[in-house]
Amino acid sequence: MDEVKTVVSRDGTPIAYARYGAGAGDGPAVVLVSGAPGTGAGELPLARLLARSCPVFVYDRRGHGGSGDAGPYAVERELEDLAAVLAAAGPGAAVHGSGTGGALALAAAAAGVPVGAVSVFEPPYDVALGPLPEVRARVLVVDGGASPAPVRRAARELSARLPRARHRTLTGQTHEVAPHVLAPVLAEFVAEVADSADLV
Repeated sequence: MDEVKTVVSRDGTPIAYARYGAGAGDGPAVVLVSGAPGTGAGELPLARLLARSCPVFVYDRRGHGGSGDAGPYAVERELEDLAAVLAAAGPGAAVHGSGTGGALALAAAAAGVPVGAVSVFEPPYDVALGPLPEVRARVLVVDGGASPAPVRRAARELSARLPRARHRTLTGQTHEVAPHVLAPVLAEFVAEVADSADLV
């Protein structure tokens, strides 16, 4: 792991991040968005596995860990924070988020934040109810085969409503998905998107 660094979000708030897998792989980086506002510590098991094939960036969401706080919560500030981390990660970086982190990743793509691809694992149900035609990035929507039926149905609906999405179910997994099961699926998706971009 590189040392913890910071980027400055649009409103001047410092956002702390760490990079894993320095020098690993030739493909684009992946930025992991934690599932609830907080530190990126919960993403470390997945980050370490993904770092075998690509650089991985994990960051503390504002107001937590090493990141500053600039007042009342606003999703717009969160999108600006993610954009700042993506800029540090470099061109073509993908984003992965679980739960509310997935919702934030999709919102960023819909808002025009430059992402190479988006992967989400079981974002909140209501995300699937509203169309997101603005998301032009390739999207992988993943759910767990042992998750409740409404969660799985929402994942399928979300995939159907996005113009460039595919759906994948991980057999036997719940919302607490095992990193060693998710990591190879995510790595394969990111590599595939990068390869297709190279051919364009």
